[in-house]
Amino acid sequence: MLDLAHLSRAELSSQAGFGGLIGESAPMRRLCELIGRISQCTSPVLLIGETGTGKEVVARAIHSTGTRRGKTLVPIDCSALTTTLVESELFGHVQGAFTGADHSKLGLLQSANKGTIFLDEIGEFPLFLQPKLLRALQEKEIRPVGSTERIPIDGRVIAATNRDLEAGVRAGTFRQDLYFRLKVIQITLPALRQHKADIPLLVAHFLEKFSDPVQPVHVISDDALRRLMAYDWPGNVRELENTIECAVALSSDSVLTVDDLASVSYHASAPHPPDGNEIVPLQETERRAVLRAVRATKGDKVAAAHLLAIGKSTLYRKLKEYATGLKPMETWTQDRSIRHNGTEL
Repeated sequence: MLDLAHLSRAELSSQAGFGGLIGESAPMRRLCELIGRISQCTSPVLLIGETGTGKEVVARAIHSTGTRRGKTLVPIDCSALTTTLVESELFGHVQGAFTGADHSKLGLLQSANKGTIFLDEIGEFPLFLQPKLLRALQEKEIRPVGSTERIPIDGRVIAATNRDLEAGVRAGTFRQDLYFRLKVIQITLPALRQHKADIPLLVAHFLEKFSDPVQPVHVISDDALRRLMAYDWPGNVRELENTIECAVALSSDSVLTVDDLASVSYHASAPHPPDGNEIVPLQETERRAVLRAVRATKGDKVAAAHLLAIGKSTLYRKLKEYATGLKPMETWTQDRSIRHNGTEL
């Protein structure tokens, strides 16, 4: 077993990079080194990475270690901005600018005065407002809705996306001039499958984060850790975090075992899932139904057994079968020659 209890909070912090980034692998060391260099300038930064790779964590690391660390970081989720209010939210408005504007409002871009503006999911930014955003970034000034005056702004811009913005430029959904303005410095975040050596450290961190103080879990079995290391994590660090949180919640012991991982969602998110018209072996169909029922009842195995119309002991036996030995899904994927990093799962 791998005992993670010796990794104290201070030791975990020492293993982490800037702003709590955890990892000692070469990709993470390069990332932390790059953050250290660019944090001392004020040029725009574009973060590219898959969902769950920690783009906001990196943005906060750049801000917290840079020259503006004592000021505000204003995160803006571009995908959550409503079309009717997006202009007012970003640029502000004056009293009487539109129906219901009974008082003036400070825009988010202005509220980051001398701090950092984090434009998350910038690929979702409305096309009709991209020229106004570009002008604000270039001229460092904004014009609130309903106003004739321009107001200076002073905020470092960090944008992030999991989309291919170059493809968006070619498709006409993202302005090329705005793209070039945002990517003065571009950082591509590594996917978790590219730095699997950091999984034990990440697991230690999440065990400490989610363990019940009354019955803490500081130990993970070798089999369970191997299972985590073998998976490719399409949801990246966020998926790993959710997996550990679920496993800790379902665990009845101080040691995290393969049994605790049997009903978490990562087993169902294979990198090469069959399409909807493909015939799946009966045993695999059963396995998926069992795991969906456990997830749907949030780990309540009695309720899951009731949903499946089987006995509780039968459910426990099936979960144990899925967690140990060669599972039906594994047999099927081996027949299809699906491998992960050269290792058959």
